[in-house]
Amino acid sequence: MTTIATRSQAEVAAGVAATIDGIFAMIDGWRALLERSLRADDPLTAVFVDPVVESFAVPAVSGDTLLTGAGFVAAPGALSDAEWHLAWWLGGNGTSPGVRRLATVDDPAHEQFRDYTALEWWRVPTLSGSRHLTGPYVDYVCTDDYTVTITTPVLIDGELVGIVGADALVDRLERELLPAMRTGARPATLVNASGRVVTSTDARREPGSILRIDGLTDALHDPAGLEIALASGAAVVACGDTSLALVLH
Repeated sequence: MTTIATRSQAEVAAGVAATIDGIFAMIDGWRALLERSLRADDPLTAVFVDPVVESFAVPAVSGDTLLTGAGFVAAPGALSDAEWHLAWWLGGNGTSPGVRRLATVDDPAHEQFRDYTALEWWRVPTLSGSRHLTGPYVDYVCTDDYTVTITTPVLIDGELVGIVGADALVDRLERELLPAMRTGARPATLVNASGRVVTSTDARREPGSILRIDGLTDALHDPAGLEIALASGAAVVACGDTSLALVLH
């Protein structure tokens, strides 16, 4: 008979945090590289920026990886040769096996142009000045599937020049996280800071849905980050400083 050891909820939360922290650390490294590379007296240009971004984005989405997209999105007007600009690469899938660059419409006069500065993955980190996890949401631009996007601002001499980040498909995160989440003593649902489900050991809680439990919103924003018991009998355990939390049922 095989015995599966039950881990504490704190250990499960730490395991989730370790996976997400690995992505955070990678993106922080990309930001540092860009901020070093772009500290030049010459005007910033897409011609210069794109090869730098390609050098880290293509390896990040190649092969067996949690990431399905990675790159840099420029602040409007930050580049002298492109008012609006995305340097974003996508990993392969069943229909497009090779890594490819995301095709974009950068002309505001075009009917298919989309102002990315209105989107959460741009808006929140550029206002807060710190990294942000968006989703899960259906990414109709890149994957047409449930996606989590992590982005952080890139600053040159204190001025915003864009954001750098990555996309991870929820089904890939589920394959990574669910085995560990199932080792806890209680059923668990992983949610973002807005209470949106990332994944769950309960198949009834679908990714992207909002988990509605009395007291959950306040618990998710508790600065102490400790395990918090809710009146319903559920408990909330923060996953480090990832902005994610386990809700235990």
